[in-house]
Amino acid sequence: MAEIINLRRVRKRKERETREQIAAEQRLRFGRPKVERRADAAREELRERTLDGHKRVREDEK
Repeated sequence: MAEIINLRRVRKRKERETREQIAAEQRLRFGRPKVERRADAAREELRERTLDGHKRVREDEK
């Protein structure tokens, strides 16, 4: 005979798992200290400045 399941419990368990997965993704994305965010921003700024500094400028674009 088949196992009897409570559909409400299954639905609620699935919703909880989905919410937990979303929460874990959000923690990875936003759950960083201000120091880390600032360091990443500084690295990105340095990378952009370095890249812009190596661009070639043609004589006719000046």
